[in-house]
Amino acid sequence: MAPSTKFTSFTTFLLIITILVSESNGNDPLPRPNQSETTLVFYLHDVTTGPNATVATVIGLKGKVWSYITFGTIFVVDDPVHLSPSVSSTQVGRAQGILTASALDGSNVNVILSVVFNNLEYSGSTIEIQGISRQRENYRELSIVSGTGKFRFARGFASLETSFYDASTSRSVIRLTLNVIL
Repeated sequence: MAPSTKFTSFTTFLLIITILVSESNGNDPLPRPNQSETTLVFYLHDVTTGPNATVATVIGLKGKVWSYITFGTIFVVDDPVHLSPSVSSTQVGRAQGILTASALDGSNVNVILSVVFNNLEYSGSTIEIQGISRQRENYRELSIVSGTGKFRFARGFASLETSFYDASTSRSVIRLTLNVIL
């Protein structure tokens, strides 16, 4: 006796689903041989006010004070990236991007940031960072989603730690650790 068409179709469907699920195990669809992980540490020098400000408010909600803790406020940033916390250390690039106060309670900022290298062996390359920065935490992690030049197809994570903050001068130094998989 031949199997029924319904049974054969259902069995085929289950077989296809099983194959698809077993193939989607979370690994890269195309594993790359010779992948390497690189850890880079830099320091962002952030100034929010004054003639040398590296952060500017673009827009916010009407009738609200525009600040990092006010939902809907959008900022642009162009911070110098240095090799050490000292402003006189070697500058290796710029951290350029957009910050959006994205949590109603002001606790999170959505970050889209390009680290644009203009010095050392990475000149002309970029690393693209994206994610939520939890403002009330000293240590924050964001995703490395891509890159260009020597960081083409990069992925990994970036950690941000506030190394120094002076409210009177609106200046901060943020340690940026990039854990990059190429």
